[in-house]
Amino acid sequence: MAIKVAINGYGTIGKRVADAVDAQNDMEIVGVTKTRPAFGCDLAVRKNYPIYCTYDDAEKISAFAESGYECHGGLSDLLAVADIVVDCSPGKVGAANKAKYEAAGIKWIFQGGEKHAMTERSYTSSANHMENVNVNGTRVVSCNTTGLSRTLVPLYNHCGQLKVECTMIRRAADPGDSNKGPINAIKPVLQVPSHHGPDVMTVKPEIEINSMAVAVPTTLMHCHSIVATLPEGHGLTTNSVIEMWKNSPRIIVMNGAQTGISTTAEVMEFARDIGRKWGDLHEIFVWEDGVKLDGNTLYYFQAIHQESDVIPENVDAIRALMGTESDWKASVAKTDAAISRYNNL
Repeated sequence: MAIKVAINGYGTIGKRVADAVDAQNDMEIVGVTKTRPAFGCDLAVRKNYPIYCTYDDAEKISAFAESGYECHGGLSDLLAVADIVVDCSPGKVGAANKAKYEAAGIKWIFQGGEKHAMTERSYTSSANHMENVNVNGTRVVSCNTTGLSRTLVPLYNHCGQLKVECTMIRRAADPGDSNKGPINAIKPVLQVPSHHGPDVMTVKPEIEINSMAVAVPTTLMHCHSIVATLPEGHGLTTNSVIEMWKNSPRIIVMNGAQTGISTTAEVMEFARDIGRKWGDLHEIFVWEDGVKLDGNTLYYFQAIHQESDVIPENVDAIRALMGTESDWKASVAKTDAAISRYNNL
């Protein structure tokens, strides 16, 4: 029997999670929420996703019909027909929503905009899938934390310990945001460490990691500059690290000089060229010629598509919470195969 999934917040992340869930043969979308009638409603109608209002307010619900959209009720009505809700609403409203989900008696997943302290659990597929099996709720960590986890967890699993320093060169806004900056500046995050490193430790506390971050005037991707200290006797070489990542899920390793893909703009063009929906890149992109292991110190760069790398993680998290798949690799393979078929429709 298919898992009934509700999406609370049908925006940049919500619309992507909805399509990824819709692609799975063991899940179905029972509804998506919007705060008010808007373009996103047109997209939901085309996808045949039932529309619900974010609020349990008769006046707000009726506004949808007045704009020509069928609204099936408020958030409470949606929760009543769902097994699990994926919360993709704006950050900082999680605590109030969590109380609603718990009152409705359904399972819940938040995104990285919420704090680990609020959800008490966090998730990435490769780091702690099993620890999230059959729990009531969790948080899929941010795009940057997900990206760090993808490449660092295989290293940790091989080495048994890892110490990491990373600098996040962050995009200033998503492509659809027109009210954020900086426009002509580099803006350091004046909090050390930035939240990204400590956030990795919510899913893999064994990794010692610190991070700094700067925001730059681009909307395309994030870029990470990473220095990892490996233990003595690690037994790795530059080439074996590269092969490790090539054989790990959701990582793409390419040679910038050979392919001509040497910037984030070209990475995004690559995603469009291979026909990805919305030009998304769920994988973490690592430049092969930017990887160097010097003794015990590993240097590398990776690029993160902020709108999409967490999308398949949400699908895997649904299976973990619902207890339908305890093997993270099996879930990842199932998720990615279904999304790939969906992209090629």
